[in-house]
Amino acid sequence: MIHIALLEPEIPPNTGNIARLCAATGAVLHLIGRLGFQLDDRSLRRAGLDYWQALDVRRHDSLEDFEPFWNGEEGGRLFCFSAHAATPYTRIAYSPGDCLLFGGESHGLPPGLLQRHADRAVVIPMPAGKVRSLNLATAVGIALYEALRQLNGW
Repeated sequence: MIHIALLEPEIPPNTGNIARLCAATGAVLHLIGRLGFQLDDRSLRRAGLDYWQALDVRRHDSLEDFEPFWNGEEGGRLFCFSAHAATPYTRIAYSPGDCLLFGGESHGLPPGLLQRHADRAVVIPMPAGKVRSLNLATAVGIALYEALRQLNGW
């Protein structure tokens, strides 16, 4: 099982697409910190997220709450995805229980977090270099399916 963690996601359709990916693949979704949207039943129904019940979603109030939880209970490795990292995501040998952490759309991951986990900061290369970053849902899909490809032999 792979875990996907989003730190302060801002755009509801991105999080909805990522939630659908997680529900379809059996990945656990962790939502960390302030969200740019509501998660109450009325908001979920209104957004047409009829698959939300099929999703294993876990809420963490802050990064400070998530890190001890992750290091203590889950025990897998934490990979920080950032446009500022140097190691391509394809050079990682993923293991069951690993967590792929992504920052919010407008701010990414905090520099201090990337420094603490520098040995596990990874990038999805963009060879043309004409844009600042990929869409969050696209980046999560690329990373998640690479991990699943490795783990499931696809």
